[in-house]
Amino acid sequence: MKIGVVRESKRDEYRVALTAAGARELVARGHEVLVATGAGVGSAISDDDYRQAGAAVVDGDKVWGNAELVLKVKEPLDREWEKLSPGQVLFTFLHLAAAPELTRALVASGATCIAYETVETPDHHRPLLAPMSAVAGRLAAQVGAFYLMKPCGGRGCLMGGVPGARPANVLVLGGGIVGYQAALIARGLQASVTILERSPSRLHELEAEFGPAVRLALSNPETIAEALPQADLVIGAALIPGARAPRLITRALLARMQPGAVIVDVAIDQGGCCETSRPTTHSAPTYVVDGVLHYCVANMPGAVPITATAALTNATLPYITALADQGATCAIAADPGLARGVNVISGRVTCQPVADAVGLPYTPLDQILPPVSNLHFG
Repeated sequence: MKIGVVRESKRDEYRVALTAAGARELVARGHEVLVATGAGVGSAISDDDYRQAGAAVVDGDKVWGNAELVLKVKEPLDREWEKLSPGQVLFTFLHLAAAPELTRALVASGATCIAYETVETPDHHRPLLAPMSAVAGRLAAQVGAFYLMKPCGGRGCLMGGVPGARPANVLVLGGGIVGYQAALIARGLQASVTILERSPSRLHELEAEFGPAVRLALSNPETIAEALPQADLVIGAALIPGARAPRLITRALLARMQPGAVIVDVAIDQGGCCETSRPTTHSAPTYVVDGVLHYCVANMPGAVPITATAALTNATLPYITALADQGATCAIAADPGLARGVNVISGRVTCQPVADAVGLPYTPLDQILPPVSNLHFG
């Protein structure tokens, strides 16, 4: 199979979808790997590194035009989705629930679009989302600590405080991978950390992990409203798989926060946890609403591309190998977890949360690909 690795065009995105080591493995399996010129530079992978791995380094348009399987990190932008063709397979993060225009464009393309974030194992883990969630969660605490400093627009709090001066109060909304990792780093910085999580069973897991070092409470409108006025830093980490992020902080609640408080909304690529959140970039990462500083960068792991690219390839390579070795239809038929990653195929939306969010009809995947039997989505 011809496998294409494109250069990311999203602003301030330095990751690449495949390392040179990953390319070497695919070439060794008899596949042709086409890498766009300069695709790996941001992750410290040179064109020569790819050539030495056996890949062909070519013009970006040739990758789009010749690859049967296109690998990306972030969703295609408007100048990219026009390059997709019927039958082509796109494998990348998509986050379509917050992107109706992109969803319609992918439907019109006729391509098979598989989203990293909705691939799921039998035990309901998301193996391709997990490594980037871990990176983003750890970054969230670091970023929050930075922007809490007064010259950066924050309240002027040191995360760990000092004897006689309290530590920063960090509120984490959501106790999944992002929330856990954010709390881990914030606690390591000796901040006072509270996690609000809606799943009682997850709260028990977090209690076993953190003990009394982190305060835990069931997430609901009352506990959020009670905790926000005391928070110096809020980390939005709530996720509904495939769907739009829940709006947990309304504009009215925002007004109750302290001046100079910071919100790091990690859920922004799914629409954000805060009513006032809107996507920003690493070049212009923050803005202020009602005295509260918002950090809403939609590709946070892009700030640490060497780490993120390696972690992402480690997770995606087994799925890339299956798609290349077996072909997309057979690979999807053989793996229900990979099948859950199919968001759009043959002009139809096959992920119900996405269809519901963007207002398009939902078609179960097994109605489109007959070999995929006994699979039920939504």
